[in-house]
Amino acid sequence: MTCTKRGRCEEEERWRVWELLLPWLPPRDIASVSSACTSLRRLSAAVSARRASDASRGLERRPIPFRGHPRSSSSSSSPPPPYSCFLYTPHPVAARRSLPPDPFSLPWGGETEKPTPASPSPFAAFVDYGGSGGCDCGEGQDEEGCCRLPGEGCPCGFLSPDFRGAEEGAAGGVMTECGPGCRCGAGCGNRRTQGRLEVGVEIAWDERKGWGLRASQLIQKGEFVCEYAGEFLTTEEARRRQRMYDELATSGQFAPALLVVREHLPSGKACLRINIDATMIGNVARFINHSCDGGNLLSILVRNSGSPLPRLCFFAARHIQEGEELTFSYGETRVKPKGRPCFCRSPCCQGTLPSEET
Repeated sequence: MTCTKRGRCEEEERWRVWELLLPWLPPRDIASVSSACTSLRRLSAAVSARRASDASRGLERRPIPFRGHPRSSSSSSSPPPPYSCFLYTPHPVAARRSLPPDPFSLPWGGETEKPTPASPSPFAAFVDYGGSGGCDCGEGQDEEGCCRLPGEGCPCGFLSPDFRGAEEGAAGGVMTECGPGCRCGAGCGNRRTQGRLEVGVEIAWDERKGWGLRASQLIQKGEFVCEYAGEFLTTEEARRRQRMYDELATSGQFAPALLVVREHLPSGKACLRINIDATMIGNVARFINHSCDGGNLLSILVRNSGSPLPRLCFFAARHIQEGEELTFSYGETRVKPKGRPCFCRSPCCQGTLPSEET
C-alpha cells in the first residue's frame, strides 16, 4: 500500500512538472511532446488551445482569438501559428538594439501565469520619453478627472477625425489628446485612444491573403478601433531591417509589419517620418491587411501633449458589420521587381502591395 501511494505521488509530481514546462515550449516542440502518450496529448492540446484563444496573452480587455488555422502546426510545410512569431504589446515600445528573443522565452498557455488586463506588458518596455507640458485644468475636471471641453479652455485642444470622404480613402488628419504631463486622469474624455482594446475583433485566415483582422461585432462609424503598436525605429534602423525582411520574404513564409508614416505640412512637404515595426513586437494591428480602395479604417496621427512622437491610430471610416475584414491603405503603390502581390479584391486593386523604398 505504501509503495502504491509513493508511486502515485511520484506520478502526480511528474505531471505537475509537465504542466509547468509545456507553456515554455514553442509549437513544434509541443507537437513532438504530444505524440508521447494520450495524457500528454490532452495537456498539449489544452496549452495550444489557450494560446489560440487570445493573441494578446491577456493584455487587452477582450480576448483576441485566432480562427481557421489552415493546417496542423506539426507539419513542416504549414505556416507557423501567428502567436509563435511575435511578442504582444498594447502600447508602442522603444526600439531595441537587437531583435527580441524567441517569443516563448516567457511562458504562455498555462493556467496560472496569464497576466491580468490591467497589468503592464511583461514582453516589452513601454516608451517613456519623460515628456513635459500638458494641461492643468484644475477645478475644471469632473468627478472622473476629465478635462473641461476644449472650447471651455483645455489647452490641449481636440480635433475630431474628419470622416467626410473617408469611404473614398481620404486622409483623416491629426488629433491632439492629453498626455503624460496633464493632470487629468485615465478616464478623461480627451484620452480616447489611450485605453486597451474595446471593440471585438478576431484574427482570421484567408487562403490568399493569409492572416487578417475582422470585426466580431458591429463597429460604429467614428469608433476608435486600435493603434498601430510596435517598435519606434530610427530611419537608419528601419532601412536595415527592411533589407533583411525583403530577403526573408522571398521564401513566402515571412510577412513583415514595418510601417513608415510621414506627417506632411499644409504645403505638402514631409516634415516628420515615423517608423513603426510590429514584426517582432506589436499588437493586433499588425494583422490588418491593405486595401487599394482605402479600406474601412481611417488612419489618424494622434499627438499627446508632452510626447514628441505621434501615434498612428485607426477609427472606423463607416459602419463595419460583424464578420467584415478590417483594412486600410498602406500607401501609394510603387512597383518593385519582387513586390508582393495584393489580393484585396477591390475594384481598383493595383495588383501589388505598396512598399517603401529602402
